[in-house]
Amino acid sequence: MNFKENNKAIFIQIADRICDGILGGDLTAGQRIPSVRVYAASVEVNSNTVMRAYEYLASREILFNRRGIGFFVADNAREVVENLRRTEFIEGEMNDVFKQLALLGVGPDDLREMYKSFLKINQNI
Repeated sequence: MNFKENNKAIFIQIADRICDGILGGDLTAGQRIPSVRVYAASVEVNSNTVMRAYEYLASREILFNRRGIGFFVADNAREVVENLRRTEFIEGEMNDVFKQLALLGVGPDDLREMYKSFLKINQNI
């Protein structure tokens, strides 16, 4: 796994990747995810880093742990991830986007048309 060189901790980047898998349908409710050691080896990081990511997701009720068996995707994980991502996006990135739109003179009607065009081009989203 290629980690971004930014201020985001590696365990958060791993958690984000797992959440991407949930949103993309690669990981489904009730599915067992790879063991900490297996996942750590696959992304070439320390097992403690992966354990931290799994515990982080468990604390947000996205994963749950069955002692001695492993971690599993929670039944409502997709909904939880969608809500968390939506909140983070609206409270974080959208403010910057809106600021840039205002500075560039892009109005709501322009934005609506751009978004429609985007969806038409990217139908698989």
